[in-house]
Amino acid sequence: MARPQERRSIAVNRKARHLYHLLDELECGIQLRGTEVKSLRAGHCSLQEAYGRLRRGELYLVGATIPVYSHGNVHNHEPARERKLLAHRRELAKWEQAVKEKGTTIVPLEIYFQKSLVKVTLALARGKKLFDKREDQKARDAKRDIDRELTRRR
Repeated sequence: MARPQERRSIAVNRKARHLYHLLDELECGIQLRGTEVKSLRAGHCSLQEAYGRLRRGELYLVGATIPVYSHGNVHNHEPARERKLLAHRRELAKWEQAVKEKGTTIVPLEIYFQKSLVKVTLALARGKKLFDKREDQKARDAKRDIDRELTRRR
C-alpha cells in the first residue's frame, strides 16, 4: 500500500488568486543554501513581493524573502537574493513564449516541503482588471448566501 506524499506548506501567496487569472501551473525545485533550508524548516518565508523571471533559459525566483537563520553564524545567507528554480527545459521554453506576451507574468503560489525537498508552485498569470475582481467578489458572495440558506433549511 502506497503512502501518501508528505507535503508540508511553508508559505502561500494568498493574493495571487485575487490579483491574477492563473493560466498554467508548474511545480519546480529550488536551489537553496544550508541556512535557508533551516530557516524554512522553522516556517519563515514570504512570497508577497515575489515573482519569477526567465533569464538565458533559466528560471529564477526574485523577491522572495527567507529571513536569516537565528542560530546561524558568519556564513548565513542573504535574505532577499535571487534563487534559481529547477524545471524541465521544454516547460521553460513553453513559458518563455507565453511571458513574451504583454501582461503575462510568473507568480509563485506556494512554497512547501515534499518529503525532504523544498518545492515551489508557480503560475503563469495575467493581471485581473478591477471589474473582474468585482465579479469574483459577487460570485463568492452569492455562493456564500446560497450555502447559508441551504444550511438554514436543514
